[in-house]
Amino acid sequence: MSDSALHTTTPIGQLAKPFDGESLKPILLELLVSDTDSLRELLQKVEGRERDEYALAALRIGLLSLRHARGQIDAEAVKHEGERLLANLKHALGQSRSEIQGDLTSALKEYFDPASGRFQERVDRLIKKDGELEQVLSRQIGSEGSELAATLATHIGENSPLMKLLKPEESDGLVSAMRSAISEVVAAERECILGEFSLDNKQGALSRLVGELTEENGQLKRGFADEIQHVVAEFSLDKEDSALSRLVRRVEAAEETITKQFSLDEQDSALSRLSAVVAGAKDAIDANLTLDTDDSALSRLKKEIVAILDRHEDKVGAFQTSVQAALEAMKVQREEAARSTRHGDDFEDIAAEFIQKEVRKAGDIPSRTGVTVGSIKNCKKGDLVVELGSDCVAVGERFVVEAKEDESYKLADARAEIEIARKNREASVGLFVFSKKTCPDGLEALLRDGNDVFVVWDADRIESDVILRAGLSLAKALCVRQAKERQAEDGNWEDIDAAILGLEREATRLTDMKTWTETIQSNSGKILEEVRKMAANLEKQIAILRESVATLKRV
Repeated sequence: MSDSALHTTTPIGQLAKPFDGESLKPILLELLVSDTDSLRELLQKVEGRERDEYALAALRIGLLSLRHARGQIDAEAVKHEGERLLANLKHALGQSRSEIQGDLTSALKEYFDPASGRFQERVDRLIKKDGELEQVLSRQIGSEGSELAATLATHIGENSPLMKLLKPEESDGLVSAMRSAISEVVAAERECILGEFSLDNKQGALSRLVGELTEENGQLKRGFADEIQHVVAEFSLDKEDSALSRLVRRVEAAEETITKQFSLDEQDSALSRLSAVVAGAKDAIDANLTLDTDDSALSRLKKEIVAILDRHEDKVGAFQTSVQAALEAMKVQREEAARSTRHGDDFEDIAAEFIQKEVRKAGDIPSRTGVTVGSIKNCKKGDLVVELGSDCVAVGERFVVEAKEDESYKLADARAEIEIARKNREASVGLFVFSKKTCPDGLEALLRDGNDVFVVWDADRIESDVILRAGLSLAKALCVRQAKERQAEDGNWEDIDAAILGLEREATRLTDMKTWTETIQSNSGKILEEVRKMAANLEKQIAILRESVATLKRV
């Protein structure tokens, strides 16, 4: 693999991170990678996001390694993580404190709430009128005729101190005293429990918990500091047994080994052995590439080439003779046809007659319009209009033909006239035919400019007819393309464009061939080769064009 460059533009905003309380802005790096090892790694990844992310990761690892190699530690990252840990711990403690207070308050309220607490409810149920206590006392001592009632009746009366003491409505009675005592006990217990969960009480459970957590936090910070010092020591060159020192020593040892292996001074080095192998191979190659010995590879190759050239020269001579005879016959046939059918005709009539015959073969409809006025008032531009037939997918499309044998007409004049002719004949494509006798110097045999096609045609040479046929096929293909574009349907435009470009190239080569014909004796080999290539490529491009048009017909 050559040391080629892989050019990539990668946004690396992901590498920027906050430090010193500020936010770094993303930067844009445009890197040109030419290192062979880096290229091999990058080319293993799919181009696009995967390769960019891979390159970003590699860049981050390299930058961090360089920073660590300089003995720097990401103190901001450690500080940030410590602060984040403390914040999380504080949040967890606050949340836990809130939950404990809520649970404790809820539990105390459930049992000791004066309005709805279970304790108060139990007391009320015990001491209320017709309550459990009253019912028990009524059964034991309240019934008439009981011994206790008789005894009490004899010793105490209704207004006795004992009865007063037992009445609930008396403020200094037993029930009131019990209520007061129970309330005091509950209040004392409540104050004790709340004191355990108050930070003002240094001996409370919550204060002790906070103290223990603070002590653990201090130990954690000291542990972080110790770890940082250990990491700094590992990346210090002042310490002999540090990781960085050991790495430097290994790199120096590897460098020394590599230097020895690639030194010619060492007899057993890899480079010395390679040099010996190359020298032996050079001697073997020199032995096979010399002509001094008959059994060398170069001598045998020379004999084979000489034999092949001798056979090829005989074949070329025979083929040259046959081509010359065929060209002479074609020339005589063309001259005879011109004398018999085209005597007295001008170039426009000859071109129109040829085009009419060609388009009728394809099922299209030609019309001579050179003597009639078109859509533009008093304008007769447009010698011939060809309407595509029903066999074509673009049936009804039209292209106009203008033929000129006038030395004053340049390419710019032809463009202006064919544009007027298209508008005058309401055609979508124009074909302008230059005469070979009067065409501008340096004009290509086949040229396309947008929807206009320009060809150079020699009416006296049969071999020039292929140029005009190619121009007609190109104009028809452009009509089909425009029709499909208007219908918003997809077509095989890439093949059609490639075929059009191929036709233009082959037309240029045909023009060169006609130039070489003037010196046929000295250029016969070149002409034969170009004729063969031109014929093959021209047939190939016309076949592609026809296949694309046929595909469009089936749509």
